[in-house]
Amino acid sequence: MVNQTYTADVLVVGGGTGGTAAAIQAARRGAKTILVSEFSWLGGMLTSAGVSAPDGNELEAFQTGLWGAFLQELRQRQSGGLDNSWVSFFSYDPQIGAEIFADWVQELPNLHWISGKVPIDVFRQGDSITGVRFADFAVTAKIILDGTELGDLLALGKIPYRWGWELQSEWGEPSAPVSFNSLTERYPVQAPTYVVIMQDFGEAIAPEILAAPNYNPSQFTGAWDGYGAETFLNYGRLPGGRFMINWPICGNDYGQGVGRLIESDVSRDEFIQESRWHSQNFAHFIQNQLGRRYGLAEKVFPHASTAFALHPYYRESRRLLGLTTIREQDILPIAGGRVASIFNDAFAPGVCEAIAVGNYANDHHYPGVQFPLQPKSIFWGGRWTGTPFTIPYSSLIPATTDGFLVCEKNISVSHIANGATRLQPVVMGIGQAAGMAAAMCVELDCQPRDLSVKALQMALLEDNRSKTAIIPLFNLPPNHSDWLHWQLYYLNNPQAYPGSGDCPCQSWNDSPDSAFGKALIRDSNCFKGIFYRLNQQEYKFTVTAPAAYQGQNWQLVTLRSHIDKQLRTYPHEQLVTLWGHQNHFGNWLLVEHLNGG
Repeated sequence: MVNQTYTADVLVVGGGTGGTAAAIQAARRGAKTILVSEFSWLGGMLTSAGVSAPDGNELEAFQTGLWGAFLQELRQRQSGGLDNSWVSFFSYDPQIGAEIFADWVQELPNLHWISGKVPIDVFRQGDSITGVRFADFAVTAKIILDGTELGDLLALGKIPYRWGWELQSEWGEPSAPVSFNSLTERYPVQAPTYVVIMQDFGEAIAPEILAAPNYNPSQFTGAWDGYGAETFLNYGRLPGGRFMINWPICGNDYGQGVGRLIESDVSRDEFIQESRWHSQNFAHFIQNQLGRRYGLAEKVFPHASTAFALHPYYRESRRLLGLTTIREQDILPIAGGRVASIFNDAFAPGVCEAIAVGNYANDHHYPGVQFPLQPKSIFWGGRWTGTPFTIPYSSLIPATTDGFLVCEKNISVSHIANGATRLQPVVMGIGQAAGMAAAMCVELDCQPRDLSVKALQMALLEDNRSKTAIIPLFNLPPNHSDWLHWQLYYLNNPQAYPGSGDCPCQSWNDSPDSAFGKALIRDSNCFKGIFYRLNQQEYKFTVTAPAAYQGQNWQLVTLRSHIDKQLRTYPHEQLVTLWGHQNHFGNWLLVEHLNGG
């Protein structure tokens, strides 16, 4: 029974990565905003799902918008820094991430956050979505955003969506299957993971981790073969001797009957329970194999089973049938280039509709299956990263429904391309753009499909709190003096966008460092040593000073374009002085500044 009806300019349903970003951006723009979340933590994948070692958008040039602001907050709040794991350049206590989002929300008087609620029904008037009903209240709004983990408003509102695979005949995607087969039937979407956080108890004996139902140790045999136990644990290492267990090789990905997630509330609950048991069994296996030094972490998540995330890490959801669909071709490098095209030719040939940037490699998870994909990885800064690509605005807009936008993994994207668009920083950028668009639609009294894409792009580029890049350029950090100039130049002249991903701007090394850059250097350590070029993009550094590190060998990596440029041309066996951050668990030095001996 509805006891109260709230009215708002913008309603965001779902407090995940995209929904949280959308609500914050809409409210910062001035819209009266209501955010309704299922869980007591905001941030989704970055916090409540426990994946606090995020992938993608790691390069300095792509640390923009709310994603960049989130990283800067983490650097200030996370004691001991973010260099804790080898899977990510940023690993942190998920509670700190949740506190950042809560603080951002609470500072906005025009943003009303209601937690612990899920949508039950969607109100429609003709082709428009007008409101959402929850258990004991309803909300009507001018623009409604679906930020749920599984695209629940799409189903409730009868908004056309996709679920599962598309064949190669649909869009000519090179990695799509020619026909449906046992893989497409068994795993209609990528497998989720129920993250569990383990703890190194050192000399103490950790409490025993009991086996859950369906325990079968053969499922996990060989999980860290080829890596070693220590490297396996350090994959998702967090501060304070904790380990994020989100391991795809004979690990805790779980996809048995994954279609149950959208069949009914009962079947979804069954799947979630089984996936949690599966992670408990993996933790039990780890403890049995590696000893009682390792146990379940304590006081991590705000519920009784404190070592387990609040919900699974969903890699794929229902996907909107939008005005345009992002395909595999749209995320792959152009011929002879290091970047994807910024043209949205599937919707409007020759038009750049970019509103968010991603660069992650295309990565699919099907337990026990190796699924080949077209390569989009590149070697940059001494380490593998991914081809930058853009998200077009029209992929957030339903083909036939008004008053509505999506802002999560539920954008209009193919099953294949979802493997690159689903990552936390990309989704955060999608959320920021959707929130900005919603607020502007309220201001201009227009529908999302009628909003000027150019006006939205300008608003994102010029936002006074968290300006965000919409054109991927490797050598254009967010605080470069010419940042806005080159973003606008390629936005207005997309045909001039360079396949190299580098713009012809003054080198960041030749211009005064930004406050952001100076902060990175100031917090770094100074080392002297000998530089070795092992391959074109593989560098070793043998330390000669300080004495405590003398003789140690480190891999050199960087996230900064001018350092990448220096490393590519630095003489072999040259004495070098550099400033950087050590990552003992990845055995690399993250170089922030470099000069001669």
